[in-house]
Amino acid sequence: MKKSSTTFLKLVIILIGLAVLTVCVTVLPMVAINLADNPTFVKWVMYPIIIGMYVSAIPFFYALYQAWRLLTYIDHNEAFSDLSVHALKIIKQCALTISGVYVLMMPLIYIFGEKDDAPGVILMGLVIIFASFVIAVFASVLQKVMKSALEIKTENDLTV
Repeated sequence: MKKSSTTFLKLVIILIGLAVLTVCVTVLPMVAINLADNPTFVKWVMYPIIIGMYVSAIPFFYALYQAWRLLTYIDHNEAFSDLSVHALKIIKQCALTISGVYVLMMPLIYIFGEKDDAPGVILMGLVIIFASFVIAVFASVLQKVMKSALEIKTENDLTV
């Protein structure tokens, strides 16, 4: 495989990671500071949402790291190895964790969306849940395909 395609994907991983890190370092603290002047009801709803966003960032960055490792395996012609299957398994678990965190936060997001009259917030929460679930399913399918290919490769190596 051409190294340029994996280099492009590694660049995309870096840019996505920097974007999420910027949100975690600048945007979320500003929102928390601005909440200090709001009524307690809004604080009661928003602080757990902000904490949930920080909690979901941990598996997100770990999944990005595993995607980086997977691309490195591809660069070293180790795409069909146990390491790749394991990386896909971890990506799947991270995506399911993110989806689960947002499912748990959804009632609070709904309360905030109703109180602030912002149905787009509810839609954004649903999009994050759906997107991370789709990534988990895709990683699961890819993991099964890689595992099957690894078994076929092992059989062929033993036959020769």
